[in-house]
Amino acid sequence: MVSAEAVPKILQTMLLAGALAVPSTVTDARERVMVGEPSWLGARIMANLIGQIVVEELDQPVGYAPRANAGIFAGMDQGKGGMDIHPDVWLPNQRFFVELYVGQKGSVALSRGSYEGRSGFCVPTVFAQEHDIRTLQDLAAPRLRGELDADGNGLNEIWIGAEGWASTYIHKVKMRDYGLSESLEYTSDPEPDFLARLDARLAEGEGAAFHCYTPHYQQISHALTMLEEPAHDPDLYHVVTPDEDNDWFEKSRVASGDPVKSVHVAYSLRLEAEFPRVAAFLSRIDMDAEDVARLSYAVQIDGVPIPAAVRTWIEANPERIAAWLAP
Repeated sequence: MVSAEAVPKILQTMLLAGALAVPSTVTDARERVMVGEPSWLGARIMANLIGQIVVEELDQPVGYAPRANAGIFAGMDQGKGGMDIHPDVWLPNQRFFVELYVGQKGSVALSRGSYEGRSGFCVPTVFAQEHDIRTLQDLAAPRLRGELDADGNGLNEIWIGAEGWASTYIHKVKMRDYGLSESLEYTSDPEPDFLARLDARLAEGEGAAFHCYTPHYQQISHALTMLEEPAHDPDLYHVVTPDEDNDWFEKSRVASGDPVKSVHVAYSLRLEAEFPRVAAFLSRIDMDAEDVARLSYAVQIDGVPIPAAVRTWIEANPERIAAWLAP
């Protein structure tokens, strides 16, 4: 059996794409544990960490598949081995999928453990001090005109997250309900593309405004200020997702800051019947936000490939791994 670490990630992806494109037997699909890979860095790290443990400690073949949240949850719901694990479920952002597949359908389970996530919008601390910026609404001040215009079109920009993220839909509503839509041009290009540009701007001492979250390497590598927002108020925070209603934008209201997030692993209940040791491991996994942040720093700043960074972390944490795998 070839481990996930022994095969370059790009080759894994190519092989998996080919396998999914060609009909295969049900037996072949069900013998493999399939890990979904959402696009953000923390999720890709968690996917690889889970995959390495399943291969090396539980002796089960693993496949990886880049998918958005909706596709991962729908695949887990089918229970046919096409998708088994979502490695990084942010709540309440992905509330709709959890309520549907964990609550109503009962086809998916969540890990008991979780790590804490926080999200908001950041600017470089030096930029905030120079321009007296404390709140998100300060970004609409006339004195900032042109200071956040990266593409030279005369409009200040703010990156609100990648298209397809649950948080990005929330931020589109928030920009409207905070009265910022006319003052700021929001962008939602893929996170790797944005981060490359952001790191270059920060290296030059330029300003930028963007969605930021923890755990993330940015909180270690850069001096950032998370902008103040009104305290989270459930009465002012009503999110309808595109999966729930085509009129999600009109029916949503987001006029306060985000709640603190809890981040879990989700898995198809087919694993409890067919791979019970894998299911037991996933139910116990309990990552720390600081560890995810440091892993993302190793990958993004130090240039360590994700499998190698994860391997180093696993080797340094045998007691924690053993607790997750305890019978």
